[in-house]
Amino acid sequence: MSTQVYLAQARASPNAQDCMALYDKWAATYNKEVGDEKQNYVAPVIVAQVALQSSKNPARSVILDAGCGTGLVGQALAIGGVKSIDGLDLSGPMLLEAKKTGTYRNLAQADMNRRIEKPDDTYDVVTCVGTFTAGHVGPDPALRELIRVTKRNGIVISTILEEIWESGGFKAEVEKLEAENLVTVVSDGLIDYVKGRGDKAVLAVLEKVDHV
Repeated sequence: MSTQVYLAQARASPNAQDCMALYDKWAATYNKEVGDEKQNYVAPVIVAQVALQSSKNPARSVILDAGCGTGLVGQALAIGGVKSIDGLDLSGPMLLEAKKTGTYRNLAQADMNRRIEKPDDTYDVVTCVGTFTAGHVGPDPALRELIRVTKRNGIVISTILEEIWESGGFKAEVEKLEAENLVTVVSDGLIDYVKGRGDKAVLAVLEKVDHV
């Protein structure tokens, strides 16, 4: 099956189970295919760079890679000096590929449409790339959960496919979180996502508010 077909089917997945089954089949060839020049999946490196810039001391930061897939973000973070990275993903085979990279401290299977089994205020930075897209994970409770597990003054960096930023309720959810004084919106501009396809994504950078 071609990358174009996998992507189309992934974005059309009617539920989490179908989405997981597709990624289970795609896991072994995923990195090669999305890294191909025709696809040029640049989002993981862009997000890792923002995460590194957001950290005062990458070597001492504890980072959660939510929706880690095969570990593309984790590898980029490790190259930048991060030593403590945890990963979550719905697909077991994807997690096995991520484990092979040797960059993750802990890996766990998780459905981000539900509560994340992590304590409050655990991570300095949370990244989430390729998960907030059509047919995958919605904004609620996922964004709120990512904020919950982030330390005060910590940063959540997420990509949201441009076409669902408003229609999928992500813009409204970010505004709601800001109105509740849970986050400050650092930025929400467009970036290249799957550059070879011309896909764009909103890069939402949220800082968790330090309540007194």
